[in-house]
Amino acid sequence: MRDDDGADGRVTLAEVAARAGVSLSTVSKVLNGRSDVSLPTRAKVEQLLEAHGYRRRAAGTPQAPLIELVFHELESVWAMELIRGVENVAKEHNAAVVLTESGTRHAPAADWVEGVLRRRPLGVVLVFSTLPDKVKKQLRSRAIPFVIIDPAGDPEPDVPSVGSANWAGGMAATRHLVELGHRRIGIITGPEDMMCSLARLDGFRSAMTMAGLAVDPRHVRFGDFHVQGGFSRAMELLEGPDRPTAVFAGSDLQALGVLEAARLKGLGVPRDLSVVGYDDVPLAQWSSPALTTVHQPLRQMAEEAARMLLRPRDPDKAALRMELATRLVVRQSTAPPPRDG
Repeated sequence: MRDDDGADGRVTLAEVAARAGVSLSTVSKVLNGRSDVSLPTRAKVEQLLEAHGYRRRAAGTPQAPLIELVFHELESVWAMELIRGVENVAKEHNAAVVLTESGTRHAPAADWVEGVLRRRPLGVVLVFSTLPDKVKKQLRSRAIPFVIIDPAGDPEPDVPSVGSANWAGGMAATRHLVELGHRRIGIITGPEDMMCSLARLDGFRSAMTMAGLAVDPRHVRFGDFHVQGGFSRAMELLEGPDRPTAVFAGSDLQALGVLEAARLKGLGVPRDLSVVGYDDVPLAQWSSPALTTVHQPLRQMAEEAARMLLRPRDPDKAALRMELATRLVVRQSTAPPPRDG
């Protein structure tokens, strides 16, 4: 790995400065995430650092004993499970966890990277679908490792990531309802532009096809993984005489919305309507009735991501993709359909 020694043909900061046509102090500002450098100059220096494989020497500026965990929102119940998982591993390494909220569900905001370059944590765990190429280059040029926890997308092959078996989870949830005798099964998956939503929907479709059941397009809805989204979509599904006798919700929060919609419609769960959630967050077992759901190992996913982050890794090798298994947890919210269903 190249550093700033300049020995054995390795690049020095002075050489980078000379090739970029800037001062050594400008290169230093870029390395430290300072904002007082023009965008063209920053891009030129970043490109040279990346091209020459520059890595700050380990004996130089010490990294803070921090792991940065970045979400696009901290309101989700499952965010707490991810936080606990990262904290478990951080404690093993005498490190603290810093939480950052930034960007959209697809990627952090453009200005986030400047802050993390100044903080120089041991590494970064991100709960996003992917990272822009520019951000990846900046983090790698400072030797700041990163891993994506991926319940929400399909990262590029050069991005280390930890995900779960979304298709298998959708299949297991739907197969359970089919085996109970349900034939009119609805689904409220997540946003249409997220890979995990589509994977769970594909698992649903596969289970229906294998059972010889047609998927009624009127019974397929895209939600937002939140309670209100589940409630709104369920109110639509439960209209009319041909309503589903069971609903597979793509998250436990959406399933809670379905339970409320059923209550307002005068339907008993599971007497008149069976409901299956997804995630198995702690509150799932305390809903009324307790929620049958697909267990997504969120805490374990976070632990594996943090361990992957701190594990020595050869930068020339392909990034590691880890996918953990999901499993169905059967509770009281599912039962055979009513006799007239």
